[in-house]
Amino acid sequence: MERSSAVGVATALARTRAGRALRRPHNWIQLLKFSTVGATGYVVNLSVFSALVLGADLDHRLAAVCSFLVAVTNNYLWNRIWTFRGDRGHLAYQGARFLIVAVIALAANLIVLELLIALGLGKIVAQAIAIVLVTPVNFVGNKLWTFRRGR
Repeated sequence: MERSSAVGVATALARTRAGRALRRPHNWIQLLKFSTVGATGYVVNLSVFSALVLGADLDHRLAAVCSFLVAVTNNYLWNRIWTFRGDRGHLAYQGARFLIVAVIALAANLIVLELLIALGLGKIVAQAIAIVLVTPVNFVGNKLWTFRRGR
């Protein structure tokens, strides 16, 4: 009985939009590209954050906002040029959508950052973890809204 339930669930998933998307190699390549861009943004974000907190003695919240702005610019340009190349819309319209998604991700990042610091983690480690935890919000928002096809 359990096996047939699992098969039924798998069959139902395969018929959904998500299931169809998982079977398209293009989406896996796009996810790999998005992850690569995200990795560069991660390095940019942490580098700028570390320089501002450790080098400039800036408050960690202000440093998080500044490093976010630098990283989001990096990510938008690379995602537009490389990851979602065939799905590009008007530069300003798409850029505004990307910024909205990014600001939502930034708000989530700041909440997680504050929680982790309150739990006793160091600022750099807390920011590193917060970025990773918030990344899914960014990908889903950009895939489904910013760079979606059919606009």
